[in-house]
Amino acid sequence: MKLHTIAFALLAGASTLAHAWPDKPVRIVVPYPPGGPSDIVLRAAMEKMQPALKQPLVLDNKPGAAGNLGAAEVARAAPDGHTWFFSTDNVVTINPHVYKNTGFKVDDLVAVSVASTFSQTLVCHPSVGVKTPAELARAAKAGKLSYASGGAGAPGHLAMELWLATAGVDMQHIPYKGPAPAMQDVMGGQVPCGFLAGPTVAPQVKAGKLVALAVSGTKRSPVLPEVPTMAEAGVPGYDAGFMLVLYAPRGTPPAVVDAMHKAFTDALRQPDVAARLQATDQSVVANTPAEAAAVLQATSRKWADVAKRIGLSLD
Repeated sequence: MKLHTIAFALLAGASTLAHAWPDKPVRIVVPYPPGGPSDIVLRAAMEKMQPALKQPLVLDNKPGAAGNLGAAEVARAAPDGHTWFFSTDNVVTINPHVYKNTGFKVDDLVAVSVASTFSQTLVCHPSVGVKTPAELARAAKAGKLSYASGGAGAPGHLAMELWLATAGVDMQHIPYKGPAPAMQDVMGGQVPCGFLAGPTVAPQVKAGKLVALAVSGTKRSPVLPEVPTMAEAGVPGYDAGFMLVLYAPRGTPPAVVDAMHKAFTDALRQPDVAARLQATDQSVVANTPAEAAAVLQATSRKWADVAKRIGLSLD
């Protein structure tokens, strides 16, 4: 009898907590500067989430250390449902394999949902005069070239290093604090090329300000359908797709995680949101916490093998 009473009390408490949450503004930490894929997706979702949650939603950009700084801050946050983390998957699937000290433990963050998937796009300034990865490889072998990425250990960095290793080519890496500033310097000709987030560079490719050589995923971009995948462009077996994921600090009550998951995925599934994201090279996923955890674990194993194979280690 007492066990039934305790169980009922726990269920009632969880229900009351979910009903009461949120009781103050909800902060979502993004570990990159404004303007990247994470901003595009999150801002679109937040517009739809606000009426459902009935509290202000605050997007808090905390760039630095390839996402490690923002992740560490959320990992230390009170697990009360008022602090969340939204990031590309590399923070938990790549960083632990290449950084000696990330400042957080992967287990300190619990996946709520994979919001979307997207590719990186290999782009160069028109003055470089290349249109394919093979032409870029020849140019890099003929004279020293550099490339930009959104940061050391960022998706574009890993995507490029994976290709360089398979192509037997060296290029100097120029890391930036996010894909948007990296793109600006490639457009300005300060850095000849970059492997950068598709949503960030697609408008510039369409405008003729950048030349797209290939995309990193296994499927062509819906907004740049004329650009081949790396595999189609002569790099067999190449696959470097990425995800945007919402996380909670470990210990966040399940009822609160469920409520946030519903508000977030309902927003992503709105037809106008899905269409807006597709127009920026995003494919909506909006899966369950269990599905998100499983795909992140599989992706982490893949990148662990890649990091070991190319000998990538970052301080």
